[in-house]
Amino acid sequence: MVSTPPVPENSGPSDPFDPQLYHILAGQLFDSFSKDLLPLQAITIDRKSGTILKCLAILPGEEKPVIIGPRYYCSTRAIVSTGSYGPKSSLFPSQSGVEGITGAQVADGIEECIKAVRKQIGAGADWIKIYADYKFRSRVADVSSDINRMNLPLFTKAELKAMIDCAHSLGVKVSAHAHTAEMIEKLLELGVDSIEHGAELFDEERGFSLIKKWAEVGKKTFWVPTLSVYYHMLKWSGSSRSREWERVQCSFRKVLEFRDTQAVEGKFDAVKISCGGDTGSFPHGENALEMILMRRLGARWQDVLAWVTLGGWECVRGMEWEGSKGDMKVVRAESKLEIDDGLNKAFKSTLERDVPFGAVRTGWAADLVGVEGRVNGEVEDFEAAVMSGVRFVMKGGTVYKRNGQEVL
Repeated sequence: MVSTPPVPENSGPSDPFDPQLYHILAGQLFDSFSKDLLPLQAITIDRKSGTILKCLAILPGEEKPVIIGPRYYCSTRAIVSTGSYGPKSSLFPSQSGVEGITGAQVADGIEECIKAVRKQIGAGADWIKIYADYKFRSRVADVSSDINRMNLPLFTKAELKAMIDCAHSLGVKVSAHAHTAEMIEKLLELGVDSIEHGAELFDEERGFSLIKKWAEVGKKTFWVPTLSVYYHMLKWSGSSRSREWERVQCSFRKVLEFRDTQAVEGKFDAVKISCGGDTGSFPHGENALEMILMRRLGARWQDVLAWVTLGGWECVRGMEWEGSKGDMKVVRAESKLEIDDGLNKAFKSTLERDVPFGAVRTGWAADLVGVEGRVNGEVEDFEAAVMSGVRFVMKGGTVYKRNGQEVL
């Protein structure tokens, strides 16, 4: 495991956006093994929740990235409704937040929701993150564990629609934290760009109906199942969280089953999957666990590698890359006569948004990972290769690891 280099003194510039500290978009970050590949250097950590709040590489006015690390697509604070999110005060139960501190941005009603979206995008957000449902009544855990565990809607459909439509009108995608089938169905109808978690995507009563609807209605929506965080919650909390782990395993396996059935019929655009484990809830450097769990639950190695590379870019890329205009943008990137000069300029850019990545093709970013082992072998071989076999790392044509050793 590569240790994180110490942050040099005065390495963190002051935040020009004041309340809008950045955090890495959980689940939506295209992060090829994180610390195992490229050491993270200057990041700000919220000591209360452990959430990464600011990615300094996206601050304006920088000539080069502050961080040596993967490409970051960042949101500001997730948007939640009043009373729903923490930290909640034990001394003042009626208050959401301790001394005014909350882990997210509160918005209620259509006007406030739109204002929050505009404010975050104006501050430079690449994505908008919404908590669509959550354990709203967590404070009653001492008297009712069932109520405590219930995921309840945080916004009305009108509020959700307002936020999604507003973000899309400004060219920014929307990610939604959602668990329940009812909320997933609502988000698909509203055209959200990705759904994290989704443990209740399948149940015996509904069968495949919601998965089929996803394939029919939500063709542009990615599912980021975050198996890793469910796995870790089971380790942390034991049997009290076993039901959630069982449900997400079942949903993931059923989606694989449905995708296979569709492929036999010549349909390859079923539920789109991207690889993100909700890292930050567990240590960075263990990001490859998501890939391993996908393999353990029956996913083919080819699919897993596709979900973490090209699928990662297709999920997190900006809206300028979508649709027919986006296709033409890719064609132009691949056919540039001045390819070397264009790529060099792109790699010097802090945001690196003008170059596609995730595939080995002319005109795409030269991002390569070399591993020792058999990714095309058994599950155990795959696990060994991605967890401990990384020997070579190149990002944007620059080599950062060779023969298993950091060179930059």
